[in-house]
Amino acid sequence: MPTVYIPENEDSIVLHFGGEFTRINAYTLATALVNIADAAKAANKTLNPGYEIEIVVEAFGPGSFKALVRSIYKSAGNLFSNDLVKGFILGVVTNVFCQYALPPNNEVTVNVGPDEVLIQQGDKKIVVPRAVHDATKQVERNSQFRKGIGQAIKAIETDPAIASFGISRSMAEPPPFEIPRVQFAAISEDLSQPDADSRDLEEVTDVRIVRAILYKSKRRWEFVWNDIKIAAPVTDDEFYNKFFSRQITIAPGDSLNVRLKIHQKWNQEAGVFVNKSYEVVEVMIHNPRPSQETLDLNPTVSLPPTGDPLGQLQLSQPPRFRLQIEEDTGSYKG
Repeated sequence: MPTVYIPENEDSIVLHFGGEFTRINAYTLATALVNIADAAKAANKTLNPGYEIEIVVEAFGPGSFKALVRSIYKSAGNLFSNDLVKGFILGVVTNVFCQYALPPNNEVTVNVGPDEVLIQQGDKKIVVPRAVHDATKQVERNSQFRKGIGQAIKAIETDPAIASFGISRSMAEPPPFEIPRVQFAAISEDLSQPDADSRDLEEVTDVRIVRAILYKSKRRWEFVWNDIKIAAPVTDDEFYNKFFSRQITIAPGDSLNVRLKIHQKWNQEAGVFVNKSYEVVEVMIHNPRPSQETLDLNPTVSLPPTGDPLGQLQLSQPPRFRLQIEEDTGSYKG
């Protein structure tokens, strides 16, 4: 995903339904368009109380299926109709979809400047005009706005031919961001949650063990995940059953393929959700750390000299590593 620049006063956007086919299910298209229009109307009601907004479809395009939609503002004829209309409703809609294109597997940094806001995740960058950023913060927790965006994604998910969804400024250019199909379900589920102050996301990922808890509890293991250190309890009963029955053995440096639950909280100042805590809800695969040495399966045994008072046997090969049990913490460190 290149650097994405969110428009401020664009009155039209192009919706891209990615896939191998140049057609789309009529019900999917109609439902997605209606719900995006509902989200835009909910945002407009908050930001432009003196004006009504109409969302119209002007054109369809080739390639992956494209639909150009335009916003038209009309005076509502009320007390607020003399206020200056804020024409960035479609910019707000684009901004929300773009931020959902960022996977939840990395930390997001937000730098708020006087004119623009930079949202960064690794090498991915989103540049948002400050006015659009502030407007997004106003409407993002509006239940009708959230419902519209969530129902649009849910409708797109029902069509198996759609592989991704993105938004661009014109028919001629490809979308600068795309939401992959694998993220559709999590997004629609998140937007259906009534409490917008927090959310839980889940993903299947790999973590490397730094510190383990040797008994079943809510105490937190330490892992390295996407090059950052996190602490998370392991709540998978089946994993502990296998561990206690010695079907698996673990050591520092081993990796686990897990289903990781990410608890996020809404940061009002930054206007984004940030990761607050983690939980390993399922351990799917255990991958032992690759050995640096060749293990001798037939080590030689050196007998002590006759009359050695200690009478100890010594192996010619030392153990690969020493496991230190900490009785007071019930954890190990290599």
